[in-house]
Amino acid sequence: MSRIGKAPIAIPEKVSIDMDGLNISVNGPKGSLGMTLSDLVQVNVDGTHIRVSALSDHRKCRAMHGLTRTLIQNMVTGVTSGFTKSLEIVGVGYRAEANPLALTLNVGFSNPVVMQIPEGLTVEVEKNTLLHVRGIDKQQVGELAARIRRVRKPEPYRGKGIRYVGEDVRRKVGKAGSK
Repeated sequence: MSRIGKAPIAIPEKVSIDMDGLNISVNGPKGSLGMTLSDLVQVNVDGTHIRVSALSDHRKCRAMHGLTRTLIQNMVTGVTSGFTKSLEIVGVGYRAEANPLALTLNVGFSNPVVMQIPEGLTVEVEKNTLLHVRGIDKQQVGELAARIRRVRKPEPYRGKGIRYVGEDVRRKVGKAGSK
């Protein structure tokens, strides 16, 4: 039995859960999220908790047990407090600008890189070099943050590029000068 899957999910006061067959919908103060459940697990909603159980001891059922519980927990957390990923831009002259529809990155290329911001997400730029990606869907927030980082990954010699806040970039020693 999954240690993660057997833990119940507490339902906060302002959150409502709607079950319709294999579809689950979570509504809260920040918005609503929904997903289709696997037929390998069973989800029971009582007044204050959600419990997920596997239908058998088969390997696929056990895997879906923990996954389903985590996805539902992420939906509940998203509609109550939301998710944030922070990135920092390191490099001389590197900067970012954001408006509600697009993010413009000037990171050493001849032309600025313009990225569209998906609906439901917001990007805030602080001090031209600190980005905050916010939203209620954890997967969308992480995907947009990864796409932004992919524009200019941190390079190992000088450390320039876009990195997550707190990310440890492994630095390499450069070429030794000849005598």
